[in-house]
Amino acid sequence: MTLTLTPNEISNMQEEIRALATERGAVILAHNYQVPEVQDVADFVGDSLGLSREAAATEAEAIVFCGVHFMAETAAILSPQKTVLIPDLDAGCSLAASISADQLRVWKAENPGAVVVSYVNTTAEVKAESDYCCTSGNAKGVIESIPEDTEILFLPDMFLGLWLEKVTGRKLRIWMGECHVHAGIRPQDIKRMQDENPDADFLVHPECGCASQCMAFGGDNTHILSTEGMIKFAKGSEKSRFLVATETGILHRLKKEAPEKRFEAVSERAICRYMKMITLPKLRDSLRDWQYEVTVPREIAERARGAIDRMVAIS
Repeated sequence: MTLTLTPNEISNMQEEIRALATERGAVILAHNYQVPEVQDVADFVGDSLGLSREAAATEAEAIVFCGVHFMAETAAILSPQKTVLIPDLDAGCSLAASISADQLRVWKAENPGAVVVSYVNTTAEVKAESDYCCTSGNAKGVIESIPEDTEILFLPDMFLGLWLEKVTGRKLRIWMGECHVHAGIRPQDIKRMQDENPDADFLVHPECGCASQCMAFGGDNTHILSTEGMIKFAKGSEKSRFLVATETGILHRLKKEAPEKRFEAVSERAICRYMKMITLPKLRDSLRDWQYEVTVPREIAERARGAIDRMVAIS
């Protein structure tokens, strides 16, 4: 059952959360897909790459991660001396669940000598079996940093992999995983919205099932971007109206940072139930009761750290 708070209750709880964070020496990180009231109380809001960099750079004694579990794991790996909390342990990821470390080990054995590039949406155990991690914001740069004669295993998102093949000209071996939210945004959704709104610009996440096709029929008004790329593009664009193909949580930050512009979701169904698990009461309880701590076994963390460091270093 979802608890609905009044505006006054939201404001009071946000004040309580900020006071607890100060008292506890904690920094609050929130992903762009979090609910608006959680984004508004966070110290930093961003995409996976931005949050990873913030986790690595923060001087706070603790990190409260408002995102999904693999993100909190990444923060714990980057800041092993800090306490990392997540307000809901059940906040998982369908994409991260699409490949296990055992499956990756078998795939690597079938392709000896290949370099493994893992999307950040993976477990710590999978990262430990990888040579590079990447986010949607720097995946192209990561692929292009690898010698052209090297075979690459890319996992786990097949749509991001197909898009990377097109923009880099490299042939990749691609794991057939998908994000259930982005996979649900289909080419016909974009085509219908384009026909109905010819003057709008389209901001499309490369995880979408329509991303690689959009490159073929999208025209000059279609832009394949990470969530942080969407923010930067919209703020700098002369256009006033944008249709957005990604999880709907990004709309709050877009409207907040470019209030004079109009943003609409290509699909109102693009809602990640895992991202929406974290609420203000859960965030308050996490700080008040110091729950739930996310840890990564040292051996796994040490092996995963190299792949994550390479991700953070590449713009």
